[in-house]
Amino acid sequence: MFSVLHDFLYTDGASPNLPTQGTDGFYYGTAQSGGDATCKCGVVYKTTAAGKVTVLHKFTGYPSDGYRPVASLVQGNDGAFYGTTYQGGSKNLGTVFKISSSGTYSMLYSFGSVSGDGTLPIAGLTLGTDGNFYGTASAGGTKNTGEIFKMTPAGQETILYNFCSVTCNDGFGPATSLVLHTDGRFYGNTNGNSLGGSVFYRLDVGLKPLVDLVTWSAKVGKTVEILGQGFTGATAVLFNGVSAPFTNVSDTYMTATVPGGALTGPVTVTTFTASLTGNRNFLVTPQIKSLSPASGAVGTSVAITGVSLTQTTSVNIGGKAAGFTVNSDTQVTATVPAGAKTGKPIIITTAGGIATSTAKFAVTPLVKTFSPTSGPVGTSVTINGNSFKGATKVAFGGVAATSYQVISDTQVDALVPAGAVTGPIAVTTAGGTGTSTTNFTVTQ
Repeated sequence: MFSVLHDFLYTDGASPNLPTQGTDGFYYGTAQSGGDATCKCGVVYKTTAAGKVTVLHKFTGYPSDGYRPVASLVQGNDGAFYGTTYQGGSKNLGTVFKISSSGTYSMLYSFGSVSGDGTLPIAGLTLGTDGNFYGTASAGGTKNTGEIFKMTPAGQETILYNFCSVTCNDGFGPATSLVLHTDGRFYGNTNGNSLGGSVFYRLDVGLKPLVDLVTWSAKVGKTVEILGQGFTGATAVLFNGVSAPFTNVSDTYMTATVPGGALTGPVTVTTFTASLTGNRNFLVTPQIKSLSPASGAVGTSVAITGVSLTQTTSVNIGGKAAGFTVNSDTQVTATVPAGAKTGKPIIITTAGGIATSTAKFAVTPLVKTFSPTSGPVGTSVTINGNSFKGATKVAFGGVAATSYQVISDTQVDALVPAGAVTGPIAVTTAGGTGTSTTNFTVTQ
């Protein structure tokens, strides 16, 4: 079934290309025009799977920024996204740029900066197993017919090959991104050659053979497809050091089951002759199974039971960051933080992704102190504690107050009601009822 997820409005970009899925589950892409009202030089955008688009950067063009990002983005090992623009930069001959998932942007390199440099890159970058990026420029070079280059994440360029180095039998005008094969070499093609056709070429920069993960994110127990070479007689498959059951289908294709205790990180296939590592980290998706207790006041310790929790980096309870301790791969203990709101799921973030509880945690109010501690009917009492926002009832000795006001999440003021008797003070919210540990004394 076909669905339109987003209509680009020119202010958020026009003529977009194919987006790239990030390890956070969002999609990141570029549009080669639109954006800034003056330049209309293109944008970098972020979108949810439902099509909610956020513009992360509007290009402003020559000389301080790129212009016309024609190609797709690639995510680096640092989690940031890297791309090229066809024009812009200090020479208006194209750029390489970097942008984080939150929109922190920097222009890393301007093409044409050195003699014999490539210019006007049409294609995007390809991440090598060495952490560097490899790409092509459609023009420039020693013959103005294009080049292949290497770019470090810091923006240091190395020219690897100039096309038309002899008679143009090796092609010219490369316009497609390089493909990293499992043999460790790059493959690509050109727009033309001396015979009026094109060239399909291979470039060896000394990278080792690798395994290519068809699926790079999954839960424990799921089957992962792996491409490579020399799999016949493979002896082991490891998910960041954790052994996994596997099945050899052919010399170039196998499947493996994500094992219990698997850690986010590289997948390694061991054969009789080599140890082959994946071209990107495999993300072990965390899961939350249960919460105990399912409700509690600020300061309550909550045991979160699940799967793949060893690499937990943050816990969120009620919309607030919570302190936590990783007890095991199947349990994390977290403390309900001040300001947490009731009725929200608990969220755990790990190196492999995000897990959200199906149950919503109820934050019960906590009555710590009150002042004064005694008084007759009509006395104004200040009640201090936590999680008072949205209070629906205040009671003195079980008798509801007819007049109260929520001052803040930590304070409620109430008048002692007629008929009140000596007893604890209770505050009720959507998250439950919190009761003081001491009594308020009603005097005559």
